[in-house]
Amino acid sequence: MIRLPRPIAISVIVAALVLSVIIGYRLFQTSATSLTLFGNVDIREVEMAFRQSGRLTIMNFEEGERVTAGTLLAELDSEPFQERLDQAQAQYEEAIALLEKLQHGFRNQEIAQAEESVRETEAALAFAISEFERQKSSVSSGATTRQTLDQARTARDQARAQLGAARQDLSLKREGSRQEDIAAATAQLAGTKAALEEARTALSDTRISAPADAIIQSRIREPGSMVGPSSPVYSLSLKNPVYLRAYVSETELTKAIPGTQVTVNCDSCSKTYQGTIGFVSARAEFTPKTVETTDLRTDLVYRVRITVTDADEGLRQGMPVTITTHENP
Repeated sequence: MIRLPRPIAISVIVAALVLSVIIGYRLFQTSATSLTLFGNVDIREVEMAFRQSGRLTIMNFEEGERVTAGTLLAELDSEPFQERLDQAQAQYEEAIALLEKLQHGFRNQEIAQAEESVRETEAALAFAISEFERQKSSVSSGATTRQTLDQARTARDQARAQLGAARQDLSLKREGSRQEDIAAATAQLAGTKAALEEARTALSDTRISAPADAIIQSRIREPGSMVGPSSPVYSLSLKNPVYLRAYVSETELTKAIPGTQVTVNCDSCSKTYQGTIGFVSARAEFTPKTVETTDLRTDLVYRVRITVTDADEGLRQGMPVTITTHENP
């Protein structure tokens, strides 16, 4: 049996122990079902702004105050927008009246008036014809002049033309409005209705309300200021839901499965919160290198979003937290 020198034997034993520890640690990492992540409470803010320009008249809240969903936050001077709405309403009603007039056609009284006009022109034509015939018979005997006959002929032709026009007018009144005119009036009505809805929307846009339960983070403008479209007047910090942002390495990605229950702890609070992994990024946050060793591949991380189900005032946005997945039984 070969006996090694004592220093070499000790080195071999130490190396074997270190190797055993490394192998055991790797095996423990592989078999462990829990996962610990370090992250932060997500910052979720929304900037509230008007879609219209105007003079700011009302700001209802100060910084730090709490608001609920639907609470009125601020208002613009609505008088110019109300005037535009009234004008659009009047144009819409005018278009309705015009379309109804065309659809109903002419009134019975107007048709009766056109009929009387036809009878009147028929009588005028009959008189003009008889006068022409009388003058015509008198020319041959020398009782009248050629000029008088020509005047009688002209009067007859004018009466015949007037009768034709009166008959056409009666026919138009009996038939009613043209379909093309009705179609044009219908299109005009649709345009005025759209303008009316636009004016109503513009008036409603002079008021902004909280989209969800939140805390006033910043009061950016003050009453009397002129603001333009998309100019923020409030910055809100949203309260619910509370999201946590953490990162998991590629080697532990299989332990961060959406739907996994987690426990959340923070340094400044003693309460333990419960949450659920709701989203895992589909790609690595850092661009992989062209050639990767095994060590480099372990540096890749994926973003994870956790939804806290029992959040309270103890969790504030940006706060660092520790997330631990529940071990499988």
